[in-house]
This record gives sequence, structure tokens and C-alpha cells, in this order.
Amino acid sequence: ANGILNMNICTYVTSISMKPKMYSIAIDYTSKTYKNLESSSKVVLQLLSSNNLKVIRKLGKVSGRLLDKERYLRSYNLINQWRGYHILKDISASIELEKISVTKHHGDHAIFFFDVTSFKTFSDNNVLSFQDLVKSRIIL
Repeated sequence: ANGILNMNICTYVTSISMKPKMYSIAIDYTSKTYKNLESSSKVVLQLLSSNNLKVIRKLGKVSGRLLDKERYLRSYNLINQWRGYHILKDISASIELEKISVTKHHGDHAIFFFDVTSFKTFSDNNVLSFQDLVKSRIIL
């Protein structure tokens, strides 16, 4: 968002329309991502691959307020570029989103609504699955 790299691991992401292509993403009010999205209009949603498992705990369990995620990822050479955005290496796909609205005060997450402005599939192989996360003991 606005050149700010944070790499939040999103739990609640839903495709809500095919024509036009739209997504909703629920973001915790206390997160750095929420603060970033308040002042940003464009973001990149990344579909992870099983090759990204090694960084999910660090990106998802440690707040960007406590860890400079860009420095961490650069130290392991894990950043690529796509359309001027920093993205993780070895992801399955990238989706550029433009914020259109936000719904607040219905639980502990705000719901942001986005139009899809572009996307790129890098690989159909090894798309990260729910089962991969369970097997790796990241969830459940």
C-alpha cells in the first residue's frame, strides 16, 4: 500500500463479484495493515505457494509494528517486483486491488472492499492450501 511493505497474512478474503471482479478482505483494527489501508488506495493480494510456508509464521504471527518485515524479507532475498510493487518470491499469483469502500464497527475487523485492477498467475503448481497450513501446524 502506497509503497509500504507489510505482508500481512490475511485470514478472511472473499471474492464477492465476477463482473466486475471484486474482493472483500477483513482486517483487524489493531493491525499495522489496518492503519496502512486507511491512507492507501491500492494494495496487492498475493496467493501464496507451499514454498512460502517458511515465512508465514513470521509474517502472520508477528506484527509489522514489532518487526520490519521488509528488512527481514530482504535479508533472506525473498522479495520480487511486480508492477512496481514488492511481492514475495515464489508466490502463485498477484492481484492488484483498488479500495472502493470500508465497513467498520461490526466486530473486531473492518471489511474493506476492492476492485481488481490487474492480476498475474505465476504458477498453478503448489498453491498453498488449508491442509498445508494444518500439516505444518500453523493453524489448528
